[in-house]
Amino acid sequence: MYFEEIVNRISNLAENSPKKWGKMSAAQMLKHCDLVLQVALQKIILPDINVLFGAVGILAKYEMQMFNNGIPRNMPTFQKLIVNFECDFDEGKKNLLKTLDDYWQAFENNHLSNRHKLFGKMTEKDWGFLEYKHLNHHLKQFNV
Repeated sequence: MYFEEIVNRISNLAENSPKKWGKMSAAQMLKHCDLVLQVALQKIILPDINVLFGAVGILAKYEMQMFNNGIPRNMPTFQKLIVNFECDFDEGKKNLLKTLDDYWQAFENNHLSNRHKLFGKMTEKDWGFLEYKHLNHHLKQFNV
């Protein structure tokens, strides 16, 4: 099951896990992934975006699903989700695992947001696909 796979990979992440790309440390990546999951849980509300970016986002969602693509490296992100400050690794891991558990409960009970500012209308299946791809992207970044 994908949920258990992600939990195991997060558990295997170490503070000094070597990074393949990007600017974030492992601690910052954990915080970033936690924030992204909170969007699905409606604990973080993203700002509105212009219609053109919204159209591109909807197309990107369908392209990722159609071709089973991953998240591109260095893809732009919402300012609220950028983590460029010091983070505590152990606290970040604990918080991400807790948020992931909250996410799983909401997923199972159909309580995730039905819209995303960039990707448009969302179903639980859409959230599951995109959250897995996002977490997988960042865990691969740190070789787990």
